[in-house]
Amino acid sequence: MIDVITIGETMLLMVPGQSGPLRYVSSFNKAIGGAESAVAIALTRLGHSAGWISRLGKDEFGLFIYNFLRGEGVDVSQVMFDENAPTGLFFKERRAGNETRVVYYRQDSAASHMCLEDINFEYLQQAKYIHITGITPALSTSCNKLIWKVVEFAKTNGIGISFDPNIRLKLWDIVTARSCLTELAQQCDVFFPGEQEMNLLYPDTDLVTAAHDLLSYGVKKVVIKQGAKGALVVNHQGQIMIPGYSVETVDPIGAGDGFAAGFLAGQLKMWDDAESAKLANAVGAMAVTVAGDIEGYPTLEEVMHFTKQKVVVER
Repeated sequence: MIDVITIGETMLLMVPGQSGPLRYVSSFNKAIGGAESAVAIALTRLGHSAGWISRLGKDEFGLFIYNFLRGEGVDVSQVMFDENAPTGLFFKERRAGNETRVVYYRQDSAASHMCLEDINFEYLQQAKYIHITGITPALSTSCNKLIWKVVEFAKTNGIGISFDPNIRLKLWDIVTARSCLTELAQQCDVFFPGEQEMNLLYPDTDLVTAAHDLLSYGVKKVVIKQGAKGALVVNHQGQIMIPGYSVETVDPIGAGDGFAAGFLAGQLKMWDDAESAKLANAVGAMAVTVAGDIEGYPTLEEVMHFTKQKVVVER
């Protein structure tokens, strides 16, 4: 049994050694970046089992990513290596005020060639949740078809579907994204949009009304991420605002994926939505205090220390 299975692309991430335009940067640190694998890593650190399905290039970068995920305790038994397409690559660019831009080199990557034949549905059967994002269907037609088939399978087999839209307008335009992602949102059990993403997907509707519309389709809970303000949880019992944490941001990337993992971890522990959102807020906050997409994700013990639930003897 695996608690959560995720599907999506992970790329080699090159992190600049200094701020400013990339043309002036002379050194980079090697890391990994991918929304779905980030959720898997965050979950394993919180004490849950997670599996990640993807394609990697049969190259050194693919091996680096594979070994990294395996080292974090993520099940990578369903990862395929593609001899004909490379592992995706992207660069971060740091600007003033903690602004982070990214430059992708992922067109025709190994992961963009994922297709239905890559999925072992018996493997999916063991999951309590399947976590998907709006990135994967944007990669290619075959990836789009794969995600819809997985959603259909999960619903047929009573597997929970968690969905983070993770809108990437460098991959598709907003009209196309809105058409696909709003339909996917209607099929999930737990929906994790950011406040800005809700405004992009439902531009003529306020947050709460849009969330209640989704509940009418059978969505069980809509958890709207609002950064340091916290999270708005809307479910069939009503709505509740869970305050966030004020921290100094070093790197904003990775907070949303950590948040999703935190909420799912709470649900897997059979906590109520409010307690799950408190954990999600803490994981998301801790994520941004460290440079890197996944480096700041905490263990449950570290969360308890952060939220003052446990005293750690440091000296």
